[in-house]
Amino acid sequence: MWASRKAIVAALVLVTLFFLLRHTSSPSTSVRTAGTTGTSPSDQKSPSESHPPPPQTPPKANPIQQIVNDISSKPLRTRLAYYFPYEIEGKFPGYVWQTWKVGPASGAFEDHLRPLEASWTEKHPGFVHEVITDQAAEPLIRYLFASVPEVAEAYSAMPLPVLKADFFRYLILLARGGIYTDIDTEALKSAAEWLPERLDHSSVGLVIGIEADPDRPDWAEWYARRIQFCQWTIQAKAGHPILREIVAAITEKTLELKRQGLLKHGRTPTSISVMEYTGPGIWTDIVFNYFNNHEYFEFDAKYQNITVQDFFNIQEHKKVGDVVVLPITSFSPGVGQMNAGEPDHPMAFVRHDFEGSWKPEKEQTH
Repeated sequence: MWASRKAIVAALVLVTLFFLLRHTSSPSTSVRTAGTTGTSPSDQKSPSESHPPPPQTPPKANPIQQIVNDISSKPLRTRLAYYFPYEIEGKFPGYVWQTWKVGPASGAFEDHLRPLEASWTEKHPGFVHEVITDQAAEPLIRYLFASVPEVAEAYSAMPLPVLKADFFRYLILLARGGIYTDIDTEALKSAAEWLPERLDHSSVGLVIGIEADPDRPDWAEWYARRIQFCQWTIQAKAGHPILREIVAAITEKTLELKRQGLLKHGRTPTSISVMEYTGPGIWTDIVFNYFNNHEYFEFDAKYQNITVQDFFNIQEHKKVGDVVVLPITSFSPGVGQMNAGEPDHPMAFVRHDFEGSWKPEKEQTH
């Protein structure tokens, strides 16, 4: 009897233990089901365990971005030389650039300018001829000089149309090359005839003309320089060092005037004249500085420098380094002074109407 009771008690104990063990094991089973299939409890990581982050690989340097960063820290002239390189061996670009208040397609374009503007297309049929309006000029300069933003800032800060017109010619030739000519000029001959056939055109990067050669004691009352180079018509290959220098000089001067608060809209800066700021005065000085720059020219003991006397009364082309200087007849025929020939002269290439449309109305000539 006792033995059977013991057997019954033992059976009850075993049944109780079975249910107890089953109850305590069910949570781990649910964890495995929710976790990764096939993992055991020993493989599960405790939620409180920290996981070290994966090792970080430093990003690879972008060589192009590195070059841009290096160039952006360089002086203005260095950046201009980098972004607008000068290649003398190439041909002169086939562009004719002009600026005016409106384009030729506008009804507001003056009738007396139409035959002058058309002469450039007629004499250069294979060229791209663009008349850039005042409205389009500033966005174009911002685009061309986006990599050198202080240049566009200087252009925008200029308070007078004449200053912007002067600056624009240097900027467009530096960036694109070709021919810049004022809207009141007439092409008498194609630019293909401006240089003599015997001259190697791959050795020429800039073509300019003499505007003034006044052999009179009061010359300073009429002109900025004794020998004055014309800037109403210029032919250039993009990136020429003279263009680079004048763009840098005008940019620096403009931003300095801006910092001093001397640029007032509609007024000429009191500290400097237009002739010296952007016109033929500074243009002539920079050309002569280039002629005498040992970085570009070698000089011997007998011939140290080039002066205005080297250009008195010249009657034909004169080449100095990579620059060809044309006599006064070439871009100023028919002026009736300074030994200039008439428009039918063989060396007459461009006739200037001297309208002076940027001047006050009482000072304009028609």
